[in-house]
Amino acid sequence: LAWNICLLNDKAALLGGANKNVEFLTELTRLFQKCRTSGSVFITLKKYDGRTKPVPRKGHVESFEPADNKCLLRATDGKKKISTVVSSKEVNKFQMAYSNLLRANMDGLKKKDKKSKNKKSKATQ
Repeated sequence: LAWNICLLNDKAALLGGANKNVEFLTELTRLFQKCRTSGSVFITLKKYDGRTKPVPRKGHVESFEPADNKCLLRATDGKKKISTVVSSKEVNKFQMAYSNLLRANMDGLKKKDKKSKNKKSKATQ
């Protein structure tokens, strides 16, 4: 499967298919809209080798060869969790759609107040 999406509320449901990336991006857009005025969306990415079970202990070695490199993306607002697995074949297409989504939804960020250098130098003297 090129795309896997897992929507986690109470139970884990693993779905497959080529259009599941669109569902993940749609759910991510909903999370961004829900947290636009207050709240945060946490996004994590990590390498995924396709294992669904923990790595066995050193004494009991099982031969496992991943088919190709994959990336696991997870997003949560603290209540709802969504995730997807992106294959290396589909990463360029997904990256373009993902970056467009981030640009469109990160317009409400607040800038940090920068302290002027003069105030810092006066405080140290």
